[in-house]
Amino acid sequence: MGSTRLEAFSDAVLAIIITIMVLELRAPHSADWSALRPLWPVFLSYVLSFVSLGVYWNNHHHMLHVTDHVNGAILWANLHLLFWLSLVPFTTEWMGENHFAPVPTAVYGAVLLLAAVAYFILQTAIIRSQGRDSMLAAAVGRDLKGKLSMGLYALAIPAAFLHPAIAGALFIGVVLMWLLPDKRIERIVAARASPH
Repeated sequence: MGSTRLEAFSDAVLAIIITIMVLELRAPHSADWSALRPLWPVFLSYVLSFVSLGVYWNNHHHMLHVTDHVNGAILWANLHLLFWLSLVPFTTEWMGENHFAPVPTAVYGAVLLLAAVAYFILQTAIIRSQGRDSMLAAAVGRDLKGKLSMGLYALAIPAAFLHPAIAGALFIGVVLMWLLPDKRIERIVAARASPH
């Protein structure tokens, strides 16, 4: 089976996840600027999660763009990724509502770590199915960027207990590392399409 249906399903799930997150934002009961002050942690956690989900959506799209066909292992690996991403709204709200307290921040980091591991498993399943000479395998190579992301998330979990700002800086670092679309896949696609 082609990857189109898998991509459409994943896009729909990610859209629902983002919708759930925005619906959790509560407007203040007062109409003055000071009413927004207590909401900054909620809004900051929302922005961080929105951009993180955007990074997953973007890179997931690029990865499936170079996937010729999917099998059962890929379908289950994709569901595994979507499961962890579906927990992002819960952990986002918990972390924001509790002003980045250590336990909610560590749990948020654990969900992000498990989502990164699930993405790696999906990527591995696709490469195993497509072969070591596939475009995806050539594009990701040893995947140092993906492994570094998992390492930073793993560091953020205990760092949340030292000071949640350290964990937050690590979360932001991962997002900044992935903010621009992954050019590795675009370069491989362009190189293979070139007549030279």
